[in-house]
Amino acid sequence: MAPEGAPALVLAVPGTPSSATRSLAEEVVSIARSELPGLDARIGYLDGDNAEFPTLQAVLTYAAEERTARFEQARAAGMDVREPDGPVAVVVPLLAGPDSALLRRVRQAVMESRIAAELTDVLGPHPLLAEALHVRLSEAGLARADRARLFTVATAADGIILASVGGDEAVQAAGITGMLLAARLAVPVMAAALDQEASIASVAEQLRSSGSQQLALAPYLIGPEIEPGLVEEAAKEAECSAAESLGPYPAVGKLALAKYTTALGIAPQQAQGTPVR
Repeated sequence: MAPEGAPALVLAVPGTPSSATRSLAEEVVSIARSELPGLDARIGYLDGDNAEFPTLQAVLTYAAEERTARFEQARAAGMDVREPDGPVAVVVPLLAGPDSALLRRVRQAVMESRIAAELTDVLGPHPLLAEALHVRLSEAGLARADRARLFTVATAADGIILASVGGDEAVQAAGITGMLLAARLAVPVMAAALDQEASIASVAEQLRSSGSQQLALAPYLIGPEIEPGLVEEAAKEAECSAAESLGPYPAVGKLALAKYTTALGIAPQQAQGTPVR
């Protein structure tokens, strides 16, 4: 159970808000709540409109107002309650890897809200994300679901392009998860930047020149942080098939919660990677 009066977990969602984005974010917070009953989890959008999609600032302000109102009601009812202190919320960016431009905007939104809130790091790199990438590739028929099984997949790739956004820093971070994915699949994995010209094509050429014949593109992305169609364009550029983005894979919700609990020191980091088979 979440401790009494614990700060809210606020998921900071990048990108243009849409019903699909909201559905994804709601599924992520639902996973987090199922892992920690009683968790106060909310969603704030970097590009929200404060009508259908509340901005991160608005969500933080409302969380602070609610906490103050609860305290005042309890005191008015004669309850012996301590005035709340510490952070109102822990803000978790819905990003698999570092994207300095988006993270700067998240920090700015937290500062402008003037609410006491802690900002965590992004979700990756982490073994659970390597597992999620493996599952997305296998769902697309681009990798075997389990390396230990004897059956083969006719379209299984023998080289993976791990597509990230956020420039060189993001490529380096994706490369760490890429090594874990390579160990799971026993094929070479190289990270490339969707937002750097010719990065995808260059990595595709490197993989092909080192002997990979059938490539696949694995988006190291949750989904909302990029413009729709960008992954498909990159796959065309690399002349290969692509898996789906990570989306609301259970690991994403578990990692968001792990960032929250670690920031507060209320529980050990719960999300653990599964062993490589």
